[in-house]
Amino acid sequence: MSDPLDDDRIPPNQVLAHLGVMAMVAAVLGIVVAGLAIPFAGVLGFAARDVSDSMNNLPESLETKPLAQASRIVAKDGTPIATLYDENRVNVPLTQVATVMRQAIISIEDYRFYQHGAIDLKGTLRALATNSAAGGTVQGGSSITQQMVKLTLLSQAKTKAEQRAATEQSVARKIKELRYAIAFEEEHSKDWILERYLNLAYFGDGVYGVQAAARHYFSTDAKRLTLRQAALLAGLVKNPVGYDPTRNPSKAFDRRNIVIERMAQLHVIPVAKAKAEAKKGLGLDITPSRNGCMFSRAPFFCDYVVNYLLKDPALGASREERKALLQSGGLTIKTTLDPRFQDAADEAVQRYVYPTDSAVGAIALVEPGTGAVRAIAQSRPMGLKAARGESMINYVVPPEYGGSGGFQPGSTFKAFVLATAIRDGIPLTTTFNSPPQLYTNLADYANCPGRGNFVGSHVWHNAGGEQGGNRNLYTGTAGSINTFYAQLERKTGVCKPYKLAKAMGVGLDNPGNELVPTFTLGVGLASPLEIAEAYATFGARGEHCASRPVTALLDSNKNVVKSYPKQCSKVLPTPVADAVNDVLQGVFKPGGTGYGLPVLQPTAGKSGTTNESFATWFTGYTPNIAMSAMIAGVNSAGHPDSLNGHSIGGRYIGNGSGAGTTGPIWAAVMTAIAPFLPDIPFHVPSAEDIKGVIVTVPAVYGQSPEQAQKTLEDAGFTVTIAGGQVDSSYPQGTVAYTSPGSGATTGSGSLVTIYISDGTPPPPPPKPKPTKKKKQSATATPTTTTKPGGGGGGHH
Repeated sequence: MSDPLDDDRIPPNQVLAHLGVMAMVAAVLGIVVAGLAIPFAGVLGFAARDVSDSMNNLPESLETKPLAQASRIVAKDGTPIATLYDENRVNVPLTQVATVMRQAIISIEDYRFYQHGAIDLKGTLRALATNSAAGGTVQGGSSITQQMVKLTLLSQAKTKAEQRAATEQSVARKIKELRYAIAFEEEHSKDWILERYLNLAYFGDGVYGVQAAARHYFSTDAKRLTLRQAALLAGLVKNPVGYDPTRNPSKAFDRRNIVIERMAQLHVIPVAKAKAEAKKGLGLDITPSRNGCMFSRAPFFCDYVVNYLLKDPALGASREERKALLQSGGLTIKTTLDPRFQDAADEAVQRYVYPTDSAVGAIALVEPGTGAVRAIAQSRPMGLKAARGESMINYVVPPEYGGSGGFQPGSTFKAFVLATAIRDGIPLTTTFNSPPQLYTNLADYANCPGRGNFVGSHVWHNAGGEQGGNRNLYTGTAGSINTFYAQLERKTGVCKPYKLAKAMGVGLDNPGNELVPTFTLGVGLASPLEIAEAYATFGARGEHCASRPVTALLDSNKNVVKSYPKQCSKVLPTPVADAVNDVLQGVFKPGGTGYGLPVLQPTAGKSGTTNESFATWFTGYTPNIAMSAMIAGVNSAGHPDSLNGHSIGGRYIGNGSGAGTTGPIWAAVMTAIAPFLPDIPFHVPSAEDIKGVIVTVPAVYGQSPEQAQKTLEDAGFTVTIAGGQVDSSYPQGTVAYTSPGSGATTGSGSLVTIYISDGTPPPPPPKPKPTKKKKQSATATPTTTTKPGGGGGGHH
């Protein structure tokens, strides 16, 4: 390979002058190490002893810390959610860099890289001569090793003083860089140095390292770079800002062609190929650099992930250390998000609540039994433009993760009183007369021990003018009857439901305002994620699992840094949770507040509405997903406001309700994700463990009395057999019917009476009298006499 210096036409006197300078420098320094020489003339004012002492006082080598790399947040299926970085870099081994990229960078920056040591005297002399002839800097004199040292010092500088020292124009810096360059050449291979250099270098427009540059400018990988792509990237290193092709395409074009010409001049590529490539355009295919959650496909889930990890002391002693790890550790953050669920949630909240509405729509999806957060979404996009409805507040998660203080959850809290009542042994058939309004003495409600008695009185009102009447735990819950729950909570006390709600994930931390008899109506503040987590406990048959958005952190080599397994504990006996699920399924049946919402598989739930509809809630769940949706009034100042009298999502809200106002959000998501959910039924509560479970009377017609008795007792009923026999078409001695009859629902433990057939069917019902006389035929038809009995339809 010929030396281009031989072809340069530089006046001999200038060449001799520069050679003289270099000779003087080498003489002053007294340093010649493996053909190395110092490439600067500014040291002429230094004594040789001072320079020698400076070299001797430096450490023998420079510690190379891991390079800052971007971290990726990925969904459950591995698809990207967001990228976090201080420096947008993805390290790659040299074997994953295209040969033409290596050739291009060596050709333009240090063409004798593999032939010289830490400094290239011949290349330095060439650069001095060329730059002097041109009257400016045309070619660099530093070797790739020296450049790598400078980049390393700058990358590892943490303080402003260290940053100044890494960039100052001084002899001391040059001496330091040379000393470290010598050490690198002694301790590492050329390939190692080139690899680190390619991963360290800044390529402009916010990207560091050749892999990130390839992805950003050409949407490809470093190993697939073509000649003209590689030449453009190699040309950027000298002046990443000035040659930035996104800002200065003409300068980038010229610089790229200089690299191509240089490669031809060095016989790396044929001249004909160089000329052909130089005529082509830049061929950019930009992949935008999207740093942070603002550019995420799930911005507020991403924000939740980041805040969740920033609270983990295992990731650093301080919040700053943890943030640095997330932004420079090259981590792969594996999350629980299901993109299908996220898309459904986003679409639903955006359909029913507009960004600029005086309300916020939000929904959270949590998996029972694992606590995995499958999606969170809200109607206000992430951003700083308030006039467009944007917000940086995450309204879906608890305050410590998002900034919102939460909202009153209304009657969703009745489920905690219900569960407490069942756990206390109160039969599900317990009945209270529940009038439209009810006066109570607050001293009748038990407080937590040591907190004193409640004082005063309260008048409870049913929502929506609900009429009074006798209600049991099924019907009182389905209709969300306030005066029924006022009486049920009087039996349970306030302390136990309050503690249960906390154990199930609701962040109650202000007992002075929350631990009150009106707790059952949703006193206190909560987020959709907390309510979804709590109801997921019912779906998991009493096992509470803390919400978690992350499953594992992997380093850049795909090794597990930390796992985030589920954190679960049993907070309710299984039979109690089964009974709660049984009761809450009634919400979707006739008489329930959610009746009419689409139910595509066994589903339980609860609505919630606060006074004056400041917030409306609907929470529905199956054994494999719990979803809590909310629409809360928030005025322009960010304060709670009534939904009533406002247009929300294009719908005028006269009097908001949990099912009517917010239920459609829940229903839209459920409809979209149901095809992805296994159709799993709830467990039927055990009549042996739970008193007063409402059970359907099984059909036992035609069975022997003994077999029928066993079937009914297994279903939880008390059984008696009536004396004598009745008319029936079933064989004599078998069961004719029961009372209550087959298909009827009644409380477990209720009495069911078995009636035995005599084998003769009952007489048919009398024929209706004819409206007018008909002429009889000449031949009379004989009649058949039958005995009473029939098809065993049963009496009710």
